[in-house]
Amino acid sequence: MMARPPFLVLLLFFLLSLLSTASSETHYQRGDPVMLYVNKVGPYHNPQETYHYYQLPVCSPENIRHKSLTLGEVLDGDRMAESMYEIRFRENVDKKVLCEMKLTPEQVEHLRQAIEELYYFEFVVDDLPLRGFVGYMEESGFLPHTHKIGLWTHLDFHLEWNGDRIIYANVSVRNVKPTSLDDVRSVLPVAHTYSVRWSETALERRGDRRGSRSGDDGFFPRTLEIHWLSIINSMVLVFLLVGFVVVILMRVLKNDLARYNLDEEASTSSSGDDFDQGDNGWKIIHTDVFRFPPCRSLLCAVLGVGSQFLALGTGIIVMALLGMFNVHRHGAINSAAILLYALTCCISGYVSSNFYRQIGGERWVWNILLTTSLFSAPFFLTWSVVNSVHWANGSTQALPATTILLLLTVWLLVGFPLTVIGGIFGKNRAGPFDAPCRTKNIAREIPPQPWYKSTLVHMTIGGFLPFSAISVELYYIFATVWGREQYTLYGILFFVFAILLSVGACISIALTYFQLSGEDYRWWWRSVLSAGSTGLFIFLYSVFYYSRRSNMSGAVQTVEFFGYSLLTGYVFFLMLGTISFFASLKFIRYIYVNLKMD
Repeated sequence: MMARPPFLVLLLFFLLSLLSTASSETHYQRGDPVMLYVNKVGPYHNPQETYHYYQLPVCSPENIRHKSLTLGEVLDGDRMAESMYEIRFRENVDKKVLCEMKLTPEQVEHLRQAIEELYYFEFVVDDLPLRGFVGYMEESGFLPHTHKIGLWTHLDFHLEWNGDRIIYANVSVRNVKPTSLDDVRSVLPVAHTYSVRWSETALERRGDRRGSRSGDDGFFPRTLEIHWLSIINSMVLVFLLVGFVVVILMRVLKNDLARYNLDEEASTSSSGDDFDQGDNGWKIIHTDVFRFPPCRSLLCAVLGVGSQFLALGTGIIVMALLGMFNVHRHGAINSAAILLYALTCCISGYVSSNFYRQIGGERWVWNILLTTSLFSAPFFLTWSVVNSVHWANGSTQALPATTILLLLTVWLLVGFPLTVIGGIFGKNRAGPFDAPCRTKNIAREIPPQPWYKSTLVHMTIGGFLPFSAISVELYYIFATVWGREQYTLYGILFFVFAILLSVGACISIALTYFQLSGEDYRWWWRSVLSAGSTGLFIFLYSVFYYSRRSNMSGAVQTVEFFGYSLLTGYVFFLMLGTISFFASLKFIRYIYVNLKMD
């Protein structure tokens, strides 16, 4: 009873953390101060490599005061701090001096390197992001070659209001001459100035549409549009695969069942010991097809964690379809993913323990420990490496110690207990394994298999076909996660997700049938690996995307990209392996139930 209050408190905290990502109402009166927060800077082509704005030699207050952030904002690398800009509601400002600095040659070189790497800055005013480049770089000519670098020392803020609310915010450097940073060998005096221009707009804020114009400045690419080619390609592939499984495979099965049952009736006068003589194909292995596989606990853990991520992915997409995420808010999906992961741990414990008990598993405690660490251990290892690289480079993507302790506490007090609770319920509700055929004590010898029925070939076919169904959509997802696009086509994403699961199930059934036809009854792990290998193709695509479709570079971005891409492929292996296994199990039970046997 003593463990219940912390659990409820943490659960309530995460619910509030998730809800806090919704847009907040801020009302102003004429002349009220409007706080502008400086947030972060970083290379334009490395979205996950960000640093605190005040790490650059820029105007900063003597005492830096940070804004309290939500969990999602911290995970997104935000580190907002109060700025020196004085902005008042509906009061214009014309070229006001922010501060005067004397830059040393070392500070000038720091700014030059940042500008050459296309550093951009991000400010936040009333939860609206403002972005712009730190400086200006120009390269022209071949002979002679010119290389000019300048620093933007004046910023123009444009804000639009309706009633007592700020509707739109933008920052620009139009008609502004940059301060040259070329050939600086002594102290460089710099005066930072800014202007503020207010204008009234008829646009009214309606929930999450409030910042809908924030992309009009074109700093980041516009929201992705519907890509019908991807949808049509996926639909055609799904219809072909489903048609193949339902029409062709079922006709073959019908002929097999008719032939096997006819042979059974003709051999009723024969001895039961000679039952298998003269048979071939999948019927002959009916006494071995339900022989339990090796590494049962690991198999059940894969199925449990895979079921958890299926529920997690479906929940995220459904929440997005319901409009619970705002693309202009920081870290909303991150908060939701952490919340749902903690709550769905009970699914992994239930599925794993339930199936483990069905197939005769006895080491229940070990099975629960394996289930709870099957994803969390690789994730923690990957995150530790990535976070250490960010920390060593001073990036804001490195999580603070308080956030790390909070997430660890949530896993220990919410995720792990729910896994154990789900495991207890699964173990107690488990019945006997539903096997239509008896299993002999002595395993049948498996005949030599041709090369095209090998595990590697099945993994190649079973992984490539589901990958090809989502390959076009995968580019847009990568461009959103590792680029600057904003993904809002959640209906299309849900449709493609359903297509992926359908293709994985269909191809698994077909490959399992071909395997059983070769009198090979080791289908348990083969069914997991066949469609689960899609995760390997996704990781290989990430390598292609990094080298051919992106401009990412540097150790910080590279380590994060490949670390989390490897985890992404692993998650898809768990999800599709689970779908593949249960589809094959359902199919095998169906064909052997309809087979007449003594």
